[in-house]
Amino acid sequence: MVDDLNQRLAFLLEVDRLKLVDRQSKVAGGQRRENSAEHSWHLALFALILGKDRPIDLLKTLTILLIHDLVEIDAGDTPLHSVNRQDKMEAEKAAAKRIFGLLPPGDAADCLALWDEFETGNSAEAVFARGLDRLQPLLLNLLNEGGTWAENSVGEQTVMERYGPAISTAFPDFWPIIEQMVRLHFAGRQPPEA
Repeated sequence: MVDDLNQRLAFLLEVDRLKLVDRQSKVAGGQRRENSAEHSWHLALFALILGKDRPIDLLKTLTILLIHDLVEIDAGDTPLHSVNRQDKMEAEKAAAKRIFGLLPPGDAADCLALWDEFETGNSAEAVFARGLDRLQPLLLNLLNEGGTWAENSVGEQTVMERYGPAISTAFPDFWPIIEQMVRLHFAGRQPPEA
């Protein structure tokens, strides 16, 4: 029992380092880049608000969202528009093994399974979480006049290809609204008031 507690506390203190991982996306208003812990917190709120009437296990979804980026403690944040996705996956797998390995074996296996579920998108909860993981930075970029898209010369087609599939699969009901917002942004126009 004491060993399990010590391992859990070691894990909890280790994952505090997620606050030190800067992401590409800037917070609303664009004053600074958000960190990965803020991103995970924001996604959890997105799930609470947007997941109410969805056929998902909300607690499982929240758990997935809170652990999905812990691997960035070791692997760092890789922007969605980055080209070297295979190296990212290998670094994240090693990070998952190390970080979740700080926990007692049963807890470690549970976290690793949920992390893998997110990565593969093989449940309704993972599909929803992946959609949120694309939606949140997309909205931040729109709020920040293109934000990191503008900084990295990312065009409309790339945004649609990289963000669209996950968002449209998770939210077919409101993907057309998001798609219109993106198209209007790249056309240099503002969406009409709701």
